Amino acid sequence: MRTPVLALLGLLLLAPITVLPAQSASSSGAAPIGAYTVVGELPGMGRPVDTASVAARRRALLRRLGRGTVLIPAAHERNIEQEYVQDNDFRQDNTFFYFTELETQDAWLLLTARGPDSLETVLFLPPRTPSRERWTGLRLGPDSVAVRLSGIQTILPVDSMEARWQRVRGPIYLPLSPSTRDERRIADVAFSGADVRNLLPIVDSMRVVKDSDEVARLRRAVNISVAGHIAAMRAARPGMYEYEIEAVLEQGFRSNGADRLGYPSIVGSGPNSTTLHYDVNRRRTENGDLIVMDAGAEWGQYTADVTRTIPVNGHFSQRQKAIYDLVLGAQQAAFDSLRPGVTMRQLDGIARRYMHDHSGKLCGDKTCDDAEFFNHGLGHPIGMDVHDVGISRPLEPGMVVTLEPGIYLQAEKLGVRIEDDVLVTPKGGEWLSGGAPRSTDGIERVMRRTPGEPLR
Repeated sequence: MRTPVLALLGLLLLAPITVLPAQSASSSGAAPIGAYTVVGELPGMGRPVDTASVAARRRALLRRLGRGTVLIPAAHERNIEQEYVQDNDFRQDNTFFYFTELETQDAWLLLTARGPDSLETVLFLPPRTPSRERWTGLRLGPDSVAVRLSGIQTILPVDSMEARWQRVRGPIYLPLSPSTRDERRIADVAFSGADVRNLLPIVDSMRVVKDSDEVARLRRAVNISVAGHIAAMRAARPGMYEYEIEAVLEQGFRSNGADRLGYPSIVGSGPNSTTLHYDVNRRRTENGDLIVMDAGAEWGQYTADVTRTIPVNGHFSQRQKAIYDLVLGAQQAAFDSLRPGVTMRQLDGIARRYMHDHSGKLCGDKTCDDAEFFNHGLGHPIGMDVHDVGISRPLEPGMVVTLEPGIYLQAEKLGVRIEDDVLVTPKGGEWLSGGAPRSTDGIERVMRRTPGEPLR
């Protein structure tokens, strides 16, 4: 397997054009955006656990349940011989991660609520097997190291779970989803005749509003994504293949400490700019093309979602600028109306109304808000999933959403989408991805710059 950096170097050597390389943070002497002190005893990324945050989430769950028992499995390692694995062969289950921030495999979390102030937390871990760890890397075992790093005081071997489980009384909350349907213990309990309830609607409602630790992770993911987008803007030239620009984007993510991609990168030029989820990225760009770059990095299990539309030659035509400015105006109108209590549906209507009122004849006999041209919703929440929970909830401080209007004119092979990540605040919103230029002048200015030249 080739690393993204090696893949990029190979592309640059083979390309018949001159490509400006992405500037990494390390090459400028600064630490990468995603840098942190790795805890060598932790599996996965070795990122320290915010023990106070996960303990607070467990207490918040207790307050919602009152009484009952919760059983949450960790994810399993994927089979790299049989599955198509992107970037890593393991990513933690979101629910397990939310309450532990541990990237350990084959573990179980047992929470027992016996009243408003009584919560017993037990983490079950498989034993360590040094001979297997030579192949798999470090694992976390049921010992004092796990207690210290997780903040959970009771950690037992996973084979002792059955005895502990037999003492459970009252309602049992399980995460019932396609990802857990093959868990034998989940199935055994679900069909045992006990009072079994689905945990996920409760947890999902908790995940809608992000706590300070989650917001900090999202900020890192967004800042890393912004760095990749700026690198791609600097590198883009007519004649490049879409995958070369994709390589610069993703090298910008990796060189700044991204864990993985939040989703497959979309780099659609010319006619491909009008296909919403185009991710083949094989076409060779032509002078005069617009390129829709929809790509986000994941950091600490949280993902950004950023889109910029750029002219491959560094200059918007008058026609392209007019369409772009209409999309930008619609996005700004939605942002200006964003505040607690407003719904995404209402913001969608505001963006479409702006397009309707300012279209003129840009889209012919129809206004540009018509479903033929703007054929998707304005945005969605982001978090551990790129399309995260809470789409139908009125906005609250601490929610993070995208605003992504677009216009797609297939007959002209011209598509424009602008997508930014926004933190809902008590008084309105905060642009998280504002570091990536949004205006046509700002994009053209960055595309004229050489690496190392400071932003103005």
